[in-house]
Amino acid sequence: MTANRSDNWKQYLPGGTFWQKLTTATVAEFATLLCFTVFFLFYGLVPWFGGDVLGLVGADEPRYAQVAREMLARHDFITPILYGKPWLEKPALYYWRAMFSFKDFGVHDWSARLPSASFAFVLILLIYLHMRRFRHGAQLDAALITVSCAGIIGFARGASTDMQLAAPFCIGMLGWYAWYETDSKFWLFDLYFFGGAATLAKGPVAPGMAFCIIFLFAALRKEWSLLRRTIWVPGILLYLAMVLPWFIAVQHRNPEFLRVFFWEHNLQRFATDRFRHAAPVWFYLPVMALALMPWVAIASSALWDAVRNSINEWRVRRNPDRYVGNPRAGDAFPEFLILWAAFPIVFFSFSQSKLPGYILPAVPPITILCGDYLNRVRMRGLPNSLLAIHATVVGILVAGALMLPQILVHPQAWPPLRVIVAAIMVGAAFSIAILVTVLRFGTPRLRIATMVPVALILVFLLGTHNGILLDQKYSARTLAHELVQLPDAPHLVAVYQARRDVQYGLAFYLNEQVPNYDRTGVPVQAHLLVVRNHLNPQREQQARANLEKLLAGRHDEPLFVYGPQNLTIYRVDAKP
Repeated sequence: MTANRSDNWKQYLPGGTFWQKLTTATVAEFATLLCFTVFFLFYGLVPWFGGDVLGLVGADEPRYAQVAREMLARHDFITPILYGKPWLEKPALYYWRAMFSFKDFGVHDWSARLPSASFAFVLILLIYLHMRRFRHGAQLDAALITVSCAGIIGFARGASTDMQLAAPFCIGMLGWYAWYETDSKFWLFDLYFFGGAATLAKGPVAPGMAFCIIFLFAALRKEWSLLRRTIWVPGILLYLAMVLPWFIAVQHRNPEFLRVFFWEHNLQRFATDRFRHAAPVWFYLPVMALALMPWVAIASSALWDAVRNSINEWRVRRNPDRYVGNPRAGDAFPEFLILWAAFPIVFFSFSQSKLPGYILPAVPPITILCGDYLNRVRMRGLPNSLLAIHATVVGILVAGALMLPQILVHPQAWPPLRVIVAAIMVGAAFSIAILVTVLRFGTPRLRIATMVPVALILVFLLGTHNGILLDQKYSARTLAHELVQLPDAPHLVAVYQARRDVQYGLAFYLNEQVPNYDRTGVPVQAHLLVVRNHLNPQREQQARANLEKLLAGRHDEPLFVYGPQNLTIYRVDAKP
């Protein structure tokens, strides 16, 4: 990066030099950025662009959406509420943003996901602007690689707190590095403002990670004054003004908040397997590889190249005479991005509870490195071996997507041979297309040659009948609709031995708490019962025997089987 210490706040006012320079970007570049970003983040998500295809999935999405719905109904911006009781696992940023989305657009799956999609959109735009300002030439690759990788596409479509943390955290870290290069306090403002937003998303993990990354960077470069100069009183006051009011208010209203949130859902979640999310220490290596799809080969090469260059510069800095009169050696940006990417992965690898979303903040620094790497090799081109591996990865991704519908319909069997052969042939065709395009037109065409098949995968999965299959398989939306349509059915719905995502999904779509026989016992009133079917006959027989004991002679009648999720729905009469 080129240091520029002449920046001042006036250039960012309307008509300032920043905006004058911004207008020099070509119309084609902006059009490409906006079109692909909007497509990858919003296609199949909103009704007016591909439809609201996939209902809420997993246990977290429907729970978080339900909390926002209940807070909105109560006009309560302080205490998160789930089924009428305080839900103190997470801070309130997602709930606030979902509440405003519900108020403006109504309570829907897509409006519950808009907070994540909109934050991801802002992140991509600011990556582009930051790279255009400090790393001109790499801005479009960095932004488009980020928005087209699986981790960003997936979590940008989630009604969860993961993107609420990752997007502002990453924007804040980019702002801090811009301050490091320019010494302009304008950029340091980003660290504190977006750091405050990230804290309101998930708590102390955001400022903790930021401090550790900055500390490691200062230690690596032996610029210890960075720690002192990063402490900026106006920024601290801004951060506290953003964060403290809600934390104080929720603690005042809920005296158990500190114990539940900090002790149970931060310290115990990290140190124990209390919440049953245990995984091996290497868990995040395959998770990161999947999150970086289809760019994982390019990302690996870019990361290795950055590590090698950073080590070489570190060796040079050990010679005190090499940079006489210049306190900064070489280019610090790769070192910063490496530390930023590595710290969340290493830190959460030692956590006893592991979920994929924990390392989402590590994805953007790697994709930014990819954009910078492609810009540097633009003239000489990618090594043919790397290009071949990248093309093969994209082909495998396409082939896997084409076989996915068959796998969903018949999960216990291999897809038919004709389907496998056709998928492999189509995947191979895309691989060859990437090779030919890049070899014929150069490295700058790699991004479009890669993003086209990724876009077609989204259309294939969400824009066709396959979207219905995904919805039926992974969401409770279709099942809830069928339960509501049953004639003369009881209003209450309960579950027995069903997955948590079924229970919480039904609760959101029915807008009421769904009792679980295994936890709350059997309701005394008449109700519909959703029961998981076991593939093992012995387990199924045992489950049925246990169910009969729980019902204690009450009449139950099977109504239908919901095949996509292997569930049977019963009608249970009221207790005599």
